[in-house]
Amino acid sequence: MSIFGRSTYSSAGYAAFRPSYPSVLYDRVLRFHGIEAPSFPSPPPSLSAAGTLLDLGCGHGLVARALTPYFSRVTALDPSAGMVEQAHKLSADNSKITVKQGGAEDLSFLADNAVDCVVAGQAAHWFDYSKVWPALARVVKRGGTLAFWGYKDHIIVGQPETTPIFDKFIYGETEPVPGVESMMRFWEQPGRNILRESYQEVVPPETEWEHIVRIAWDPDRVTGDISEAPEEATWLRRRLKLGELEGYLRTFSAFSGWRSAHPDMKSRADGGDGDIVDWMFDEVVAAVPEWKAAGGRWAEIEVDAIWGTILLMAKRR
Repeated sequence: MSIFGRSTYSSAGYAAFRPSYPSVLYDRVLRFHGIEAPSFPSPPPSLSAAGTLLDLGCGHGLVARALTPYFSRVTALDPSAGMVEQAHKLSADNSKITVKQGGAEDLSFLADNAVDCVVAGQAAHWFDYSKVWPALARVVKRGGTLAFWGYKDHIIVGQPETTPIFDKFIYGETEPVPGVESMMRFWEQPGRNILRESYQEVVPPETEWEHIVRIAWDPDRVTGDISEAPEEATWLRRRLKLGELEGYLRTFSAFSGWRSAHPDMKSRADGGDGDIVDWMFDEVVAAVPEWKAAGGRWAEIEVDAIWGTILLMAKRR
């Protein structure tokens, strides 16, 4: 079972700390679908909602809720009972959305040619495409569209000295601090690598899909310079507090796996002496003199974070 589906994984924490998606991303997806002036998040009065949207790996229903104004019906699907519970709770007031528990590989509950647009936000790297492509070929109607997107490793803009610290705790092959292993072995594979490699392995079959578009970008993890980053790819950038960034890192499936493997290492917030995220942020804060000088107020410091991104789109033949 995926870590996201385990009872020990905090679906509420995921909903609270994972970043939302910006208007520019939704606008691009909707325009590719054929909506010329989507004006996300509020479609103009002249635009009537039409068609069926299928949201695969919907998590807590973020994308389904965002795109509801543009479709007559929305089906949101996730294999995790905890995520489905969150999606039901957060989408309860929207009668257009049907939330179901299940994987992207089994769409047998849908009729042939039932779907106009299929999307997956931060989920497509977990799919078994030997089953997903045939399933989508059956349910997505001719002229329908696909949009899969994801975000990967972040940097803090203007603070390149923090990047190697994050990397050694998250991906390090050696102990980031004596006696403590990194999160590296707890990443579920091959999913994490598929995401980090910009969905290169996710290739829509050209016999069934056309007009394939792939937009990928990674920040320079040495210099942290983003001055020449393409605007179309830098869609996930957030101003947030260091404490919120800490909360985000605790939503990593790898952190959940690390915590389960080390129940004796409890976070300071839970009354322990610290866990891997506490120790990571000890070093991150110490690396920047202004942050270190803030003492216990470091969590309130605002930073500019940006993530590497991938957007894959295609149209059904």
